[in-house]
Amino acid sequence: MDKRKIGTLAAVAALAFAACSGSSGGGGGGSKGEIEIWSSLPRQGSSKAQSDTIVNAINLAIEEKKGVAGGYTVKYSDKDDSTAAAGKWDEATEIKNANDAVADDKLVAYIGTFNSGAAKLSIPILCGKGIPMVSPANTYPGLTKAGKGEADEPDKYYPNGCTRNYFRVVAADDLQGLAGAKWAAKLGAKNVYVLDDTELYGKGIADVFNKEAPGAGLTVLGRDGIDGKATDYKALAEKIKATNPDLVYFGGITQNNAGQLWRDLRDAMPSVKLMGPDGILEQEWIDAAGEAAEGTYITFGGLPADKLTGKGADFVKNYNAKYPNNPPEAYTAYGYEAAGTVLAAIEKAAAANPADTLALRAGVLKAIAETKDYDGALGKWSFNQEGDTSLTAMSGNIVKGGKFQFDSVIE
Repeated sequence: MDKRKIGTLAAVAALAFAACSGSSGGGGGGSKGEIEIWSSLPRQGSSKAQSDTIVNAINLAIEEKKGVAGGYTVKYSDKDDSTAAAGKWDEATEIKNANDAVADDKLVAYIGTFNSGAAKLSIPILCGKGIPMVSPANTYPGLTKAGKGEADEPDKYYPNGCTRNYFRVVAADDLQGLAGAKWAAKLGAKNVYVLDDTELYGKGIADVFNKEAPGAGLTVLGRDGIDGKATDYKALAEKIKATNPDLVYFGGITQNNAGQLWRDLRDAMPSVKLMGPDGILEQEWIDAAGEAAEGTYITFGGLPADKLTGKGADFVKNYNAKYPNNPPEAYTAYGYEAAGTVLAAIEKAAAANPADTLALRAGVLKAIAETKDYDGALGKWSFNQEGDTSLTAMSGNIVKGGKFQFDSVIE
């Protein structure tokens, strides 16, 4: 708070300040005042279970710092970029979140988004105000890498010469798509059919798989985009069946009717191998696909929580103790890492004694960009000049008994 008066008003102000500190998940009180961190994630629909664990992990990271970073009290706000009607992230809602963020002078960092399509909308809005954005889950390559997406990417996300403000702690799909193609070949597939849900993430990773398939020894028999709101995909399944594939690859997310797609593919081709990326690496997809999910191969741009070691294992232990009824999902540790990166940057930026929170924000952006040899839950890693992590480990998972089971690390 900026001003305190004596007597009763001082007591009321002190109580209000303490309440704000408490809402951040920790006590201790920052002598330099209050700053804010927001996350923007889908808090409704089938991604909710996944984002619940990410929010839990962010709260845990802040609590471990007793709600204070660099002498500032940290207030965390959990923003929703989804709608009940859509059942997933929504363009207008994400844009509103980003515009609300730039209007808040106390905001020093934005953790998000979950979906790459949402990120492309908010990055340029936040960039104009120098707000650093750290994603625990975006994997579309074009957000950061030239030549890995559309011709004008990623420059169009940083308009008017604004300093790059976007970073991600998860590996991009140019690596995961390649890993998928190599794994498909290792599984004995020769002829593959490629599908996607036509969204930025899904089409992007399917494009990579499609491009890398020949080099892995695979022949692509066909390529289609699906309507994520279709009643069924029986005709498509019969079309694919006629090409006699060994494996069908789908790039997309659960929320675009991936469960129904799986049921129809499995009905038409009971013995075909099915593979997808981490966009369907969530229990809600298994529930939607039912028995058709069994035996599915799924790639992930990292390692599952129970395979983390060192500080990662400590995080999982502490997380499970704090949230015993809400176990980690694919991106939980990445939410914790994103928050940890932001908190470390606040500490570094605060050491320069910035004049106000806007100066602190600028320092946080600089500190995040300079992150080197960060020793966190995911191991020791750095951001490169594009905002991408140096971590490249990929993992393969198989659905067995209605659950995801780790299979192997994919080199």
